[in-house]
Amino acid sequence: MEILKQPLLTEKVTQLTEKLNRYAFKVDHRANKIQIKSAIEAMYGVNVTAVNTMKYVGKLKTRNTKAGAVSGRAATYKKAIITLKDGEVIDFYSNI
Repeated sequence: MEILKQPLLTEKVTQLTEKLNRYAFKVDHRANKIQIKSAIEAMYGVNVTAVNTMKYVGKLKTRNTKAGAVSGRAATYKKAIITLKDGEVIDFYSNI
């Protein structure tokens, strides 16, 4: 099971990072807080002080086409907000 799927880089998360030293990641829906903490510490070499998780249920989407109304559902995912120890930073852009 790959625990970390991808980091979330939105305006809201960027504000959290600048003010409170928090980062957001999409994670596997079966992962618990302890597994998420150990995966972040192993991958980025930082000390995690807190992990908050939340589940997002995919919204029902409908659009009208020539063939009629087509409905579907957006993907469901789990998000983790990571709080790091003061003075530590995760740099997502250094490996590019």
